Amino acid sequence: MSDLTEKKCMPCEGGVLPFDTSEIHKYQKKVDGWDIIKGEEEVFFLLKKFKFDNFLKSQEFVNEVGKISEEEGHHPDISFGWGYAEIKVTTHAIKGLSENDFILAAKIDKITNV
Repeated sequence: MSDLTEKKCMPCEGGVLPFDTSEIHKYQKKVDGWDIIKGEEEVFFLLKKFKFDNFLKSQEFVNEVGKISEEEGHHPDISFGWGYAEIKVTTHAIKGLSENDFILAAKIDKITNV
């Protein structure tokens, strides 16, 4: 686990540039298994799919992600169902990735490794 789990997401209301691809790839090495996807309007986001044994475990995981997201003030898009959850993270205010996205990803990974 990287030092990202020791950091706190900083409020972002725009006015800063999103990471460029070299910065994205530098930070991607600090999180495990997160894909970098280019979505609509050329906006990059992090995406990771998680597998679970049943619906309840998926729901418990999503609830934990929700708690972390509230604590960090940084909210991902989440979809889940029987045996899976998918987390998609970006900084909407800057239409791209920032350190906050990688901090949240690292903290989400930490709950799956407990």
